[in-house]
Amino acid sequence: MAGSEEKTEKPTPKRKKQARKDGQVPRTPELGGWLGLLVVSLAMGPLLDHELDALRTMMATSLRSASDPSVPLALTLLGDAGRHVFLTLLVLGSMMLVVGVVSALAQGGFYLSPKLAKPDAKKLDPVKGAKRLFGPHAAWEGVKVLGKSAVVGFLAWGAVKSMMPLVGGILPIGVVLHQVTAEVSRLLLSVAVAGLVMAAADYAMMRRRIGKQLRMSHSEIKQEHKQAEGDPLVKGAIRARQMAAARNRMIADVATADVLLVNPTHVAVALRYDPEQGAPRVVARGAGAIAARIRSVAAEERVPLVQDVPLARALYRHCQVGQEIPRELWAAVAQVLAFVLSRRHAGQYGGEHRTPRRTDELPEVLALSRRRRAAEGA
Repeated sequence: MAGSEEKTEKPTPKRKKQARKDGQVPRTPELGGWLGLLVVSLAMGPLLDHELDALRTMMATSLRSASDPSVPLALTLLGDAGRHVFLTLLVLGSMMLVVGVVSALAQGGFYLSPKLAKPDAKKLDPVKGAKRLFGPHAAWEGVKVLGKSAVVGFLAWGAVKSMMPLVGGILPIGVVLHQVTAEVSRLLLSVAVAGLVMAAADYAMMRRRIGKQLRMSHSEIKQEHKQAEGDPLVKGAIRARQMAAARNRMIADVATADVLLVNPTHVAVALRYDPEQGAPRVVARGAGAIAARIRSVAAEERVPLVQDVPLARALYRHCQVGQEIPRELWAAVAQVLAFVLSRRHAGQYGGEHRTPRRTDELPEVLALSRRRRAAEGA
């Protein structure tokens, strides 16, 4: 059965596109956070140095203004402090925004999945909820939490241990702040790099899990191809209707023919001659039952029937509906048309006649490819 068939085939592009609409996209939310931490760790040193310089300038200005305090001066100092804080937060916020956009684009871009927002009763299934809590995905989430805690704790302990000699008040406060800033920046950088490695592992796991969920069985692939290309039965029925419509149009064109060449009952080829269009053209052809129907319509429309076995066979073999007759058969067909047109000028229409040609021999008709090569050589 298709439901129990093993799913071993890679998902088709259509399946991937549908999965994306349904929100099944490999994505880890931790990538943006760790990238943001990396950016902060790289920008912390220059930002802190700039803010410390600004803080020293503001403190010096505040101390100098203490001798002659005033409300406008206090408001000016408060506005300067607010601008520094706002610019710092604006720079950090802009960097985090750019990092979030980049991380989303790196994981497949932005997408909206209305299906995820719809209420689904299956999400309230306690059995499936228990599987989510105690399944492989939950185990992997637990491993991630323990791994992140262990890595951050180890790196933090190393950073605190390296800063222990600075405690005690022996070094100037400026040196201590500089060293602490450098150690904190290195700590954040190390944590960010380790976090990015863990985020890459999480993304690989998510990609593997989603890929496993999207795998398809042979029957599903066949069913998808059938839906994309159309059911063979439906296509066959459409093709049959198209052929029937073309056959009906061909039968209707028999009334416009000048002559119908027959053999005498198995093959029928109707020809029409228009001097402005060049050589005579085949307007209808058929064998067996179709030939009988062509003969019947020709009799009703008073199209003359000429029995010419070799010529009818040759035209049926080498011509399709709408094509001009081969050059090799022009002379033979011209004799038949001359006979038919002479009777028409005399006011005689329809009827069955023997061929006016005095010989059954016909020249060899070249194949289409050989005919084209001969024309090009000429």
